[in-house]
Amino acid sequence: MQMDIDAIHKALANPMRRQILVWLKEPEVYFSDQQHPLSLGVCAGLIDRRCELSQSTVSAHLSTLLKAGLITSHRVGQWNYFKRDEAVIQAFIDQMQL
Repeated sequence: MQMDIDAIHKALANPMRRQILVWLKEPEVYFSDQQHPLSLGVCAGLIDRRCELSQSTVSAHLSTLLKAGLITSHRVGQWNYFKRDEAVIQAFIDQMQL
């Protein structure tokens, strides 16, 4: 699996991005009020609300996590849904343990 280790380190350097990853690990705990199935991922608007930051700031955090490959996005109509990419996260953990 091809990973950009530097992009992952950059993404993980920010506490809010680490927090978003924690929330996305257990979406049923943190985003139980979502109307659509959590199997799609978590709606960006709900992530915005939980972060209590501006939409543009949260969007930048999600973009950084996407570029690092730590999350994936899925578009449904006008909404974007995000979920963790567990394969990339595990590959990164494995790489760090070498």
